[in-house]
This record gives sequence, structure tokens and C-alpha cells, in this order.
Amino acid sequence: MKRILKAISGSFLAFAARLAIRRYKPKIVMVTGSVGKTSTKDAVAAVLAARFFVRKSEKSFNSEFGVPFTILGVGNPWEKPLAWLAVFKSAFTLLVLPNHYPAMLVLEVGADKPGDLERILHIVTPDAVVVTRLPEIPVHVEAYASPEEVREEESLPAYALPPAAPLVVSADDGYALEVAARTSARVLTYGTSEEARVRVNESDFYAEDGVIVGMRAQAQVGAERMVVTVRGSVGQTQVLPAAAALAVATAFDIPLPEALAALDSYEPPPGRGRLFQGKHGSIIIDDSYNASPAAVEEALSTLRGFPNAARRIAVLGDMLELGRYSVMEHERIGALAAKSADMVVSVGIRARGLAAAAAKGGAQAEIFDDARHAALALADMVREGDVVLVKGSQGVRTERVVEQLLGDPNDRPRLVRQEREWLRKR
Repeated sequence: MKRILKAISGSFLAFAARLAIRRYKPKIVMVTGSVGKTSTKDAVAAVLAARFFVRKSEKSFNSEFGVPFTILGVGNPWEKPLAWLAVFKSAFTLLVLPNHYPAMLVLEVGADKPGDLERILHIVTPDAVVVTRLPEIPVHVEAYASPEEVREEESLPAYALPPAAPLVVSADDGYALEVAARTSARVLTYGTSEEARVRVNESDFYAEDGVIVGMRAQAQVGAERMVVTVRGSVGQTQVLPAAAALAVATAFDIPLPEALAALDSYEPPPGRGRLFQGKHGSIIIDDSYNASPAAVEEALSTLRGFPNAARRIAVLGDMLELGRYSVMEHERIGALAAKSADMVVSVGIRARGLAAAAAKGGAQAEIFDDARHAALALADMVREGDVVLVKGSQGVRTERVVEQLLGDPNDRPRLVRQEREWLRKR
């Protein structure tokens, strides 16, 4: 019965969303890729809002349900019947009565299984696309025959672009560049590569009053050079969404100074490299939203480079949905963790292999089956000057570790998955 209701609701949402697009004719900017979609979507929306009335996907609403929610301007009703009635009422009102509808929608799109993006593209097609990264072993690969099939599906929005439409891709990602080469789009690149249209370099930790509060880098577009600063999160991956947003600004003729000023309002989303003061004078890098091999590798690089750490501690949960690549990737990441951390704490059954590889590489290894037990133990382990990276797939709930380590409990609402529906799953 639940499956039937879900199918009916999905069909209604898709139909209503198509009608809304047809009636209001907003420009559609889609953000796709395996890594960094939500941060990029938020940065792009911040820049475009300098010139346009913009609506963006909330949180990571990137599915065949999440995309219509954004188009219709409604929240996720979860499984509440009355909330679904409110969604239907809002959709009817939007389609029948006059509304001040956004001129531009910035939609994050993603695929958990084959056909997901094709279904989204039957609802709405893009006028511009941003492709972040298409890594060697992408998340959700266990649902596909091969990593190539995941990358191909995540590339579908780019292939759906009309000729000469803007396609913004990472100049540092060979797979994304291959996708661009197979389209007739107007390609704009961003990244650290010298060939990038929007190039960021000299990226480093940014401090205020001697305390690290974010990242800073040089941004260059043609002959123009300016400083871009991202506060609240750390890591090279926090600078790249800003670079992608500057490339989108170029596509829509927004001058670089105006775009950079607009980025002042950009704040990285929860669980993506966010900085917190931890217990006993420690520092927490909260990267607990999700985990894939490519994303964990980047996070470990950030931990390794974090200055003046007494100890570097990597709390790494299971990386889910990797299928036959799971054992190999957990062991590979464990070996990398040994080069980045003094202590590696594994959370989950799959991550045991990660801990074993880290111990073999010379790191102190601690093993826990779940986030609750890891959180309780770590609260007594951390000490002044420790820098603690926390990362794991959504199903591992490593935000529980972050919550337990917070120096100020009032920071808890700034963590990922703090909605009532998530907290009920505790």
C-alpha cells in the first residue's frame, strides 16, 4: 500500500511541477556530479541572487521527489498525511492563482539508482548545467553495473542542454571534461588547472585573530584577480563551489566584483567541513553529511594540512553503497588515513578493514561498531589542541559523534540531520 501511495504522490508531483514550469517559464540551472553538489548549488544560488529572483533546492533535495518540491515551493511532508494535503493545496494554488514566481531555479539533481535522472529530466530540462566531479569510484555504484554507468547517468543533464547553453565543468576532473567534449554546449571551466576559465590558486586556511575560521584563495577570471574567502568550513573542496559559482556568474554576465560580493552571503551547508570548538579545547571538522572514497580522500588531505594540531584524529564511518568495491576502497582509505592522522577511529562493520589498514600504516586505531559507542569513548579521549575530523555515510549517523564532542551544546542545531523526523530515528 505504501508503495502505491508513493507512486501516486510521485506522479502528481511530477505532473504539477511540469505544469508550473510551463506556466512560469523560469530559467533552470542544474547542478550534478558525485561530489560537492549541495555546496555548489548553494554558492551558485548566492551569486545568481545578485541579479535574479532565485529559488534553490533546500538541503539536498535532489531526487524525483525533491526536485518537484523545489519547483512547487513546498517542504518535505515526510510521511504525514496532513502535510501532504498542504502540499496538494499549495500546488493547486500555484497553478491556478497568480503568483510571484522565481525567475530562476537552481536545482541539485542526483541519482541513487538507474533511471533516477532520466525521470527528473522528464519533469524539467536545464538551461544551464554545472558538473562538479565524476570520480573513479562514485557513491551509489553498488546499484549500477559499473562506475561508468553512474558517471554516464550523472552526465545526462549536460547532454540535455540546448546548443550553446552554458555548461560549467571542473577543469580538474578528466571525466567531466570528457562529458563537455561530447556536447554542443558553451563550456566554461573552473578549478585549480591553469587552463580553467575561472582559476583558483594559493588556497590556504584563513584565520582571524589567530583562529582558523575558513579558507581563502586567489580567484582569476581572465586578467581580473581577486580574493575569495569562505568562512565556517575548511578544505580545498570548500573553495571550489565558489569557483563554480563565479563561472556561472560569467555565463550570466555578472561582473566578478559583484559575484564576489554576493558570495559573502554564502555559507557552506551543515556537515561539509564545518568548524566547531570541541570539548577540552579540541577543534572539530564536521564532515558528517556523507562519505564516498573521493570525498574522504579530500577530507583527509584537509586534516593532514591543518596547522598546529597537537594530534590529528580521523573518525571515519562506513562508506556505503560501494558494492564490490567496498573492501578495496575501505582498505585504500585506511592506508591514506595513516598518513594523515595520528589516530584513526573506525565506525561501522565495513570500516573495520579501514582501521586495520591504518594500524598497518602506523596509526593508532580504535574500532567501534556504531556512532553512539564511538561518541561516548571519544568524549574522554580528546584533549587540548586535537583536531578531529568526523566523516561517514549518512546511514552511519556520524553527526552523533560531533554532537557528543561539541564544546558548546548550543551549536547542535548547526549540525546535519537535526530535523524532528531524523531525531526520531535516534
